[in-house]
Amino acid sequence: MATYAIGDVQGCYDELQQLLELIQFDKKNDKLWFVGDLINRGPKSLEVLRFVKSLGKSAKLVLGNHDLHTLAVAAGFRRYHRNDSIDDILDAHDRKELLKWLRHQPLMHYSKKHNIAMLHAGLPPEWDIAYARKRAKEVEAVLQSKSHKKFLKSMYGNKPRKWKKNLHGMQRLRFITNCFTRLRYCDNKGHLGLEQKGKPGSQRKPFKPWFKIKSRASRDDQIVFGHWSTLGLTTTHNVFAIDTGCLWGGRLTALRIEDKAIFSLDCPGCQKPGKA
Repeated sequence: MATYAIGDVQGCYDELQQLLELIQFDKKNDKLWFVGDLINRGPKSLEVLRFVKSLGKSAKLVLGNHDLHTLAVAAGFRRYHRNDSIDDILDAHDRKELLKWLRHQPLMHYSKKHNIAMLHAGLPPEWDIAYARKRAKEVEAVLQSKSHKKFLKSMYGNKPRKWKKNLHGMQRLRFITNCFTRLRYCDNKGHLGLEQKGKPGSQRKPFKPWFKIKSRASRDDQIVFGHWSTLGLTTTHNVFAIDTGCLWGGRLTALRIEDKAIFSLDCPGCQKPGKA
């Protein structure tokens, strides 16, 4: 029995199936964790969504920015991006069921058994894992409620840039959502650098990768995440970054949680970097 965390799939169904063959995935005994961005930009988002949903309790998924984008487009609050590939989901006969299932997925998963957390993007330096779990539940409660459309309509934007306990309403929900689904860089004081999207070294000062902030409250916690294909496979500072750019012709990666063994395969790529 093993647990595997899998990097951003983004609709690359064939490559996902090949990776599962490589690790000899056994649905009856093994568990799969998906770090978010399960869908969009790749060629078979509908197949990926249906497959992961069909795994039931054998799979854990946290939401990424592309998953939320799909929900916002479906609700009529966001325009298609030029390279979106979610028409198959939006036109599917089981669209309503699939989108409801997706909307009820968490922003963060924590395993007490393995003492490790999974999220899509990052955490601000002020939050430890226990605090982050409470903040994630705030957004999850709204996203899973009858008010979810109001949230999807207003969740976009880069402000506020710094966490304050007295943030309220959409300001509070937006900051939490941006951390879990968009964050790559911040400064030592916790200001988010959401415009900084390239590989480490390309960002402007004083921003650093969120996990390299020495004073961060989560520094002693194990965290597995995706979202950052230009960062590549990174295992440092007690974190495990496993988005290795399958969509862009990189690799699709699985991390076995029990012993941190890495399994990956080359991917032909559906899009070219910098074109999406």
